[in-house]
Amino acid sequence: MEFALHGKKLLVTGGTRGIGRGIVLAAARAGADVLTCYRQESEAVDTLTAALKETAGDHHVVRADVGEIAEVDRLVQEAADRFGQLHGVVNNAGVISHIPFGELPADEWSRIIDTNLTAAYRVIHQALPLLGAGSSVVNVGSRGAAAGIPLRAHYTAAKAAMTGLTRSLAKELGPRGVRVNVVAPGVIETEAFDAMPAERAAGLRATYAQKTALARLGTVDELAGPVLFLLSEHSAYITGETLNVDGGI
Repeated sequence: MEFALHGKKLLVTGGTRGIGRGIVLAAARAGADVLTCYRQESEAVDTLTAALKETAGDHHVVRADVGEIAEVDRLVQEAADRFGQLHGVVNNAGVISHIPFGELPADEWSRIIDTNLTAAYRVIHQALPLLGAGSSVVNVGSRGAAAGIPLRAHYTAAKAAMTGLTRSLAKELGPRGVRVNVVAPGVIETEAFDAMPAERAAGLRATYAQKTALARLGTVDELAGPVLFLLSEHSAYITGETLNVDGGI
């Protein structure tokens, strides 16, 4: 089954690295026109821009820090100016830190909540005029939201709230023909593993291989596939759901 997205206009936040990058490239190769964003200049921005130039379609990589409301509004306006409409939104941008709860400062709590949760609210809110019947919103959550993760209370709280937001919006926006779902990844092997010391990367792979039914980590492509499914017409009767993509963790 191919998830053809020809003619679809998509906004994907945080699309230059890791999971977001995989989603952007997979969507573009499936025929969609994609606009994505990044927070700061990097080689990843340059290589993604180059890859999209070699991929058929109308693609754009713009700078926007979705942790700031004004930046979100500017990003969505950019999508409106370039595309005039949106058929899909993927709220992927996120940040994480590891801090004992007793030492968690208020500004770090706010940073994580703003980028992982408030940004999704604002993107969807501002994009509503661009989303017509048959459009799809996919929020990238986390398998850890259901389990709880020590040292990540702020991150886990944001991702758990994303599920509640999704369920409420699925009911509220359903009569308009707008679907809203969550994809909740387990441990996905991104380029971040390449940046680690080899011994540490091998240790993480071994640890999570023991914790998953499939005895391995997931790949970026294995996460992008379910996202494309939820953006496509093959999932036209699915909304308010959380799709765990975790290898049976």
